[in-house]
Amino acid sequence: MIQDPLAATLERLRVLILADRLEDAEALLRQALASGSGPAVLWSALVKVLRLQCRPAEALPIQRLLVEASPGDLAQRFDLSEILLLLGEFGEGWRAYQYRYSLTHTALLARKVQRPRWDGRRIEGGALLVHDEQGYGDTLQFMRLAPRARERSAARVVLEINRELLPLARRSLSGVDEFVAAGDLPPAFDQHCELMSLPAALGLQLADLPGPVPYLSPDPERLARWRARLEALPRPLVALAWAGRPTHYNDAARSMTLETLAPLAQARATFLAVQKGPAAAQARFAPGGMRLVSLSDEIADFDDLAAILSVADLLVSVDSSPAHLAGALGRPAWVMLPFAPDWRWLTMRTDTPWYPGHRLFRQKRRGDWSHVVGEIADALAAPSARAATLRSDNSSDRRFHPTFPK
Repeated sequence: MIQDPLAATLERLRVLILADRLEDAEALLRQALASGSGPAVLWSALVKVLRLQCRPAEALPIQRLLVEASPGDLAQRFDLSEILLLLGEFGEGWRAYQYRYSLTHTALLARKVQRPRWDGRRIEGGALLVHDEQGYGDTLQFMRLAPRARERSAARVVLEINRELLPLARRSLSGVDEFVAAGDLPPAFDQHCELMSLPAALGLQLADLPGPVPYLSPDPERLARWRARLEALPRPLVALAWAGRPTHYNDAARSMTLETLAPLAQARATFLAVQKGPAAAQARFAPGGMRLVSLSDEIADFDDLAAILSVADLLVSVDSSPAHLAGALGRPAWVMLPFAPDWRWLTMRTDTPWYPGHRLFRQKRRGDWSHVVGEIADALAAPSARAATLRSDNSSDRRFHPTFPK
């Protein structure tokens, strides 16, 4: 049987991409598309390969052509949104991001709402339900916009979020009239808006960020408990989270093992393992020379984690919910990013407009964390970092403030 040439090319591409031979995959596609025309599936594959190589600016014009050629293909429009947002083109990016509503792979929770979606106009005297839809990190990052929605809409705002984050939000998020746990029956409302659609409704631009920070605060009782629990440990205290949710579509790229962080042991710090999930078991055996205290089994919920991050001097984390929680609390974090990061971290930058106290460490090569970990180890061990402490109002509470080189 003679194999279809297109099918053969696609199978070869699949093998190359699985083997992380992206340069070879790109060369194959460039050759197949050398005439300037060809099947849309090959152009889509070229966009994917360029994105995996963190070359969104090159992928953008091709993605635009794909959208123009297939205006009814919502997946193409969603892919366009992620490229635009990664490049910081928020205006068009947020509008296109709304095409995720019809796509299963975005992790959008299926929900039928028999009310209009809020588009940013005033609904004075009405009620606006703002509800979350994706992971904990997304909720932590975007709940800051609920008060802006109240101001813009002149409506009574009801914020519905997952039960695990509800105590944090209810205690400290101002500008919200009522809080509801996801799954509970909300009060009557006139319009609704998904939490991650608020940027489109509000016309959010980079210049609008970060807004008031911190916008969350720890529970005072938990804070006192964890301060007492950790006060005898030598400072600085550096919290560690090295893996995200295993079911995340990009978890293989964004997560690592605790052993990968072994070079951090050279820093004279006490490391606090705040990892949850299956990867938490790795903290039973500290990498050679690392002074590690595992807190994973003691962390019952996000209130415990918020208190720990408020006592700790620094969080070192992969792209996962602890990084967003630290940002919402106004605590410093050093975030380790894969070579092709999620759109929210933009490109090239070592800082992020979302969280003023965060520093970003990006892979130089796909799948290689050694340079990232080496940079962090050097930064932690630097005399300027070790010396950057100050005494708070509580004389027993010494804080470590890492230097953030430009």
